[in-house]
Amino acid sequence: MNGFEKRALLIKEKIKKTALDMLKTWEPKRIRITDIAKEANVSQVTIYNYFGSKEALLKEVFKDYIDQSISEFEEYMNKDISVKEKIELIILQKREANKQKFALTVIKEVMIEDSEIMDYVKRQYDEKIIPLMLQMIEEGHRTGEISPKITAESFLIFMNMIIEHSKTLGEAFEKNRQFTEEMLHIFFYGLCGRP
Repeated sequence: MNGFEKRALLIKEKIKKTALDMLKTWEPKRIRITDIAKEANVSQVTIYNYFGSKEALLKEVFKDYIDQSISEFEEYMNKDISVKEKIELIILQKREANKQKFALTVIKEVMIEDSEIMDYVKRQYDEKIIPLMLQMIEEGHRTGEISPKITAESFLIFMNMIIEHSKTLGEAFEKNRQFTEEMLHIFFYGLCGRP
C-alpha cells in the first residue's frame, strides 16, 4: 500500500468513525452528508468520492459495527473460562451496548428499511453466532454447567428473549446495579435458587 492509499484509507476510516459516533445521538434519517463532512472535517465531495451516497456510507458503517461486535463475541466465546462466565460476559456486553444508546434500536430501524443489511445481519448470526452458542451449550453439558434437561433450542430461545428485551433490561441495569446480579441469579439458578 503506497502513501496515497494509506492516506485515503485513514480518511475513509475517519469518515466512518464520525458517522458511527453521530449515530449514537442522531437518527439515521436526520444525518446529512453536510453534517458528517463538517464533523469529520472533510469535504462533502470526499464523502461522495469514497462512498457514493449517505446510504452507502451508513451501510458500510453498520456492517463494520456488526463485524466488530461479532469479532468481540467470538473473542469472548473462545476465552478459556467457564460457561457461566461466558454467559455473564454476554449479558454484561448487552448492558454496555445499551449504554452507548446506539445498538439494537438503530440497527433494527435500519434493518427494517434496508433488506440488504437485514440479510447481512441474519447471515452473520446464522454462520457465526449460532455455531458459537451451540458450542458453548455442548461445553456446558459436558462440564455439567448446563443441565442436560436444557436443549440447545430452548437455550437459544431464552437468549433471544434476553436480546429482544435488551433495551428494557439495559435501562433497568443502569438504574439498579443489583438488578444485574438478580438477573444473572435467575438465569443460572431460576426463581427457586440452587437445585
